[in-house]
Amino acid sequence: MPLDKRMNSVFARTFFIDSFGEEPQRVASAPGRVNLIGEHMDYNGGEVLPIAIDHRTYVAVRAAPGRDVSRVASATHERMGTFDAREPVRSGEWWDYIAGVVRELSESGARVPQLDIAVSSDVPAGAGLSSSAALEVATAFAIADLLGLGLSAQQAAEAAWRAETGFVGVPCGIMDQFASALAREGSALHIWCDTMRTEHVRCNEHVLIFDTGVSRGLRQSAFATRRSECALALAAIQREHPEVRELAHATMSDVSAGVLDPVLRERATHVVEENVRVKLAVAALEETGIIPGELLLASHASLRDLYECSSPELDWFVERVQAFPGIRGARLTGAGWGGCAIATGAPEALSAAVRPLEAAYAREFPHRARSWIVRPATGARIEE
Repeated sequence: MPLDKRMNSVFARTFFIDSFGEEPQRVASAPGRVNLIGEHMDYNGGEVLPIAIDHRTYVAVRAAPGRDVSRVASATHERMGTFDAREPVRSGEWWDYIAGVVRELSESGARVPQLDIAVSSDVPAGAGLSSSAALEVATAFAIADLLGLGLSAQQAAEAAWRAETGFVGVPCGIMDQFASALAREGSALHIWCDTMRTEHVRCNEHVLIFDTGVSRGLRQSAFATRRSECALALAAIQREHPEVRELAHATMSDVSAGVLDPVLRERATHVVEENVRVKLAVAALEETGIIPGELLLASHASLRDLYECSSPELDWFVERVQAFPGIRGARLTGAGWGGCAIATGAPEALSAAVRPLEAAYAREFPHRARSWIVRPATGARIEE
């Protein structure tokens, strides 16, 4: 269950004092996210529909201009790190996400001093719930507010995204950082990834997040391969239809007309049809506040069969959870290849499913499952 937000903010301050011997000057927090529908759409110029979850990362900062290095401490990592805020260099360590944000703020014209930074979080790492984006966005909010940079939430999200793609080297789209920075309580965030346009859509969903315990790191997974395959599919379509700017803008007739091998055709088909499913989900939320379960199930089938990014554990959950009365739909979320799946339905149905599913899963697989039931939460903020 989520930690109490006030206690978590207090813990962030206490941890900073324990680590550095002084009070922090700013504390900011940002949430993880779960994507309701629209998987692998962000880097294909399509539409996505994430919500923020009530698990947050807290970043406490203090300027330390008299030192030669910045220091970083984490409540979940034993080793303290250092980097030079004047010229951050990628180290391959967890604090690259912080150093990358510092570099982006500096390259945008900010004069960033050396810093002391302490991080605490209850966003599960390695589950596909955007723990890295939460860290980046909270860092951007905290430092920008400390330095009086006047960044908007979207500007902070863009800086965080550039840090992850350009500095850390993960070829992700904008969804994770935008959801962490811009989300609102009680709403899903509809994002047009080609233009960065956003709108908040009423969302009354309760969502069961089921972490399969199968860790997946995007840098070690097939994520980059899928992105390359989509680029090849788009190039083939553009030879016949040069007006198609993004793969998600294509139609199924465009896909059929393009000279695509069977694999690229399957990837393109998923992207085109998934973009339509997002539009249908948004329309349903606007009318009823809930997403039809069949859209989630169709999304999972497409990700499993056409995009080939599911896993036996994810497929097991989606099949088994449907047996519980009151469950509407389910799908993998967070890119796949392990990590999490979600289910939607009546709150009491979701609660009733948790323990039986976890017990059955433990008998079937050598992984420990974790579950959370969440509702749409608020995005990044400066803590009092």
